[in-house]
Amino acid sequence: MTENNKRDLVAIDVHTHVMNPDGLPAHADAGRAGAAVDALSDVFSLESLPTLVEMVEYYRQRRMMFIAFTIDEITRTGHEAAVTSMQIAEAARHYADVMIPFGSVDPNRGRQAVDLADRLISEGGVKGFKFHCSMQQFHANDRLAYPLYERIQESELPVLFHTGQSGAGRGVRGGGGIRLKYTNPMDIDDVAVDFPDMPIIMAHPSFPWQDEAIAVALHKPQVYIDLSGWSPKYFPPQLVHHARTLLQDKVLFGTDYPLLTPDYWQTEFDKLGFPDDVREKIMLRNAAGLLGIDVG
Repeated sequence: MTENNKRDLVAIDVHTHVMNPDGLPAHADAGRAGAAVDALSDVFSLESLPTLVEMVEYYRQRRMMFIAFTIDEITRTGHEAAVTSMQIAEAARHYADVMIPFGSVDPNRGRQAVDLADRLISEGGVKGFKFHCSMQQFHANDRLAYPLYERIQESELPVLFHTGQSGAGRGVRGGGGIRLKYTNPMDIDDVAVDFPDMPIIMAHPSFPWQDEAIAVALHKPQVYIDLSGWSPKYFPPQLVHHARTLLQDKVLFGTDYPLLTPDYWQTEFDKLGFPDDVREKIMLRNAAGLLGIDVG
């Protein structure tokens, strides 16, 4: 696969994390992930974190592109992430054949958040933004985030929101400070109304609010659902049904790599017996249309 020819793509993974700073330029004020994120390794039986170079080669070998991001949660942790959005954006210039950089900005930074987003857009060339409301401690429909959304909508970029329960903090004392109340998809319904020209991806099967997520995606034309973070064998039946039928044009392949791998995810997904044309939409064409990628 070449940078100028995406027509041999077989899939676009819309949900991956760059978690290992090895091989990336060091940056000031980086902190360790902490107990909440460390819990992910136990939840997903993850033995090691791949470097960005290893991620790139993994996806190249499989003729897949991937959206890559980190999470800016400085309000909760008190320090910058081990990998920053600008590092990801700069690296993506070298791996543009497979890597699609998304930014992450903590809305609690206030005016600085908008300035950071502007820099990520104008200098970094990010293609969208990721928000993790339970880790960043804000409701998606909190007006404090609206100046950020205005800047993103102005740039015609999509946003991706974590929804539902989180593996981060699961089983840790006090949930590692992660509050699940922030991730109800109904908060995103307000955002979809107030920013009708900003594409929105709701990440994950949204346990315990799966029906709410389906309702929002059915009702709001610019809202999509990604299937990351869960093995397909555990997908709620109503999600599988709607992905086959009414939402077949609005459901997206995503893994949560490195927590789940495309190889494992596809093996389990194929057991669900989706028709070939619907499978191709979910794996490739829906995301390509959303992101403006020509796949023929």
